Amino acid sequence: MRVITGKAKGIALKTPLGNETRPTAERVKEAVFSMLQFDIEGRKVLDLFAGTGQMGIEALSRGAAEAVFVDKSKDAIKLINENLQKAKLSDKAHVFQADYLDYIKRNANKAFDIIILDPPYAKKMYAPALSAMLDALLIKPTTIIVCESGANEIFDGNINLKGCFNIEKQSKYSNTVITLLKLKENSENE
Repeated sequence: MRVITGKAKGIALKTPLGNETRPTAERVKEAVFSMLQFDIEGRKVLDLFAGTGQMGIEALSRGAAEAVFVDKSKDAIKLINENLQKAKLSDKAHVFQADYLDYIKRNANKAFDIIILDPPYAKKMYAPALSAMLDALLIKPTTIIVCESGANEIFDGNINLKGCFNIEKQSKYSNTVITLLKLKENSENE
């Protein structure tokens, strides 16, 4: 697992032992950042369910102004901090060990430009996370939300939360689906 491009290009990141954390596949990460390539520079990024931190680290390497990494696992937090140090990007990072809903509630009104959601597959955490972020005003009209899900969890009207989001793009890569969401222009939560 390496940083693809930018300031930390080629840096090998540490991966966890065991199956508790599922790092994003290189091909999928490359596809996500290809979709975001013109939207990263100078932006504020939230990597929720951060795992190894590789998605937020890639964003920082590509010029994001800052990234917030959140994971409830103590081992994941240790790994994220090690990977940030290895990539020499710790100065632009804020790392929190917290349950995702607790983090969202404690950080109301701190909107992000890009939000990366990659919770454990099949845990049905997308709707609660998106709903909590809407309520806490972490999402603004220009926020791009990147959702990584299993192929059997493809976003549809059920997760569209009261019609607040548009699916901007959706692509499938083997057993992974990437969905880009944005608030609808006339959303009640704007």
